[in-house]
Amino acid sequence: MDDHSIQRIAIETAINLVAAEHSQPFGFWVDVYKVSDKIFMMAMTYQNEKIVTLKCSPQDSEMLRDIYPSIRPGYHMNKKHWITIYPDKEITRELVQDLVIASYELVISKLPKHQKKGLEAIK
Repeated sequence: MDDHSIQRIAIETAINLVAAEHSQPFGFWVDVYKVSDKIFMMAMTYQNEKIVTLKCSPQDSEMLRDIYPSIRPGYHMNKKHWITIYPDKEITRELVQDLVIASYELVISKLPKHQKKGLEAIK
């Protein structure tokens, strides 16, 4: 899948999640998606490629990097808890959607109980 498609699918998925918010706190070149003020996804351009960076459990991160050469440690993020998706023919729409949702759910799972209410479902 090409870089434009990866970002488009990731953004479409992110904006349809309950209480997801978009901002550009680092400048117009980085799109940040948060839930309850916690980042779960960033979309940006790096070395002329559009990339998507997502929160990921350390175990899943390692497994995904082993399976997909174009999934690498998170660009400019903690390499243990974040992954970055680069363009590659092995990346599918379903994989991108699943990873965005998993990132969102991982962030929600770490929120205090009172902030979790109503955030478990997709819009």
